[in-house]
Amino acid sequence: MLAVDEQTALIGLSELRTAAPKLLKYLQTHKVILTKRNKPVGVMMDYDEYKKMEVLIELIEDTVLGQIAQERYKSTKKESYLTLAEARRRAGMK
Repeated sequence: MLAVDEQTALIGLSELRTAAPKLLKYLQTHKVILTKRNKPVGVMMDYDEYKKMEVLIELIEDTVLGQIAQERYKSTKKESYLTLAEARRRAGMK
């Protein structure tokens, strides 16, 4: 295992089996980048940190999508929207 910075380390996949007990303890406070032939192939991190990151990503996505929706609404004229009844009539539905 090779320390990259204070919170991240590199470990080769071949080293993963022999270092598993040490790695599990290390994951409580650090991220670990998995490498294969010296190329990054994955990241391991504490599960609670992962969950926090997922919540943050969802909030960011929701914020961005909300802004896009507001911009679209502001840029369109209300007359361009059809009522459900009008859409059904135009589609030939009763």
